[in-house]
Amino acid sequence: MTRLAIALLVVAACSKKADESKPAAAPPSAPATGKIAITLSEKGFEPTPIQVVKGQPVTLVVTRKTDETCATELTIPEYKIDQKLPLNQPVEISFTPEKSGDLEYGCAMDHMVKGVLQVR
Repeated sequence: MTRLAIALLVVAACSKKADESKPAAAPPSAPATGKIAITLSEKGFEPTPIQVVKGQPVTLVVTRKTDETCATELTIPEYKIDQKLPLNQPVEISFTPEKSGDLEYGCAMDHMVKGVLQVR
């Protein structure tokens, strides 16, 4: 075989292997119920958005993993929630979403860092 043919075979094999290692696209997630784990990192609240079911209680289990953000507490004004988020400690915030639509939660600084619960 010529060097060019060998090089083309190597490139083709590597390309195929790279495609196989990519995860398949995740299907749309079902609405979450019960406890929902949320991480607060330099990137903000993750995951977001999160689908939840109207009228069913949810508990957000929020763990702040960084001091590099203004989000040291989580607020949901519509439900009068204002919860401190100590570093590296999971905090449970329970409530029942009563209205359909997007429900924004975020930091106490006018939700500069925010996430969304999609209530369906």
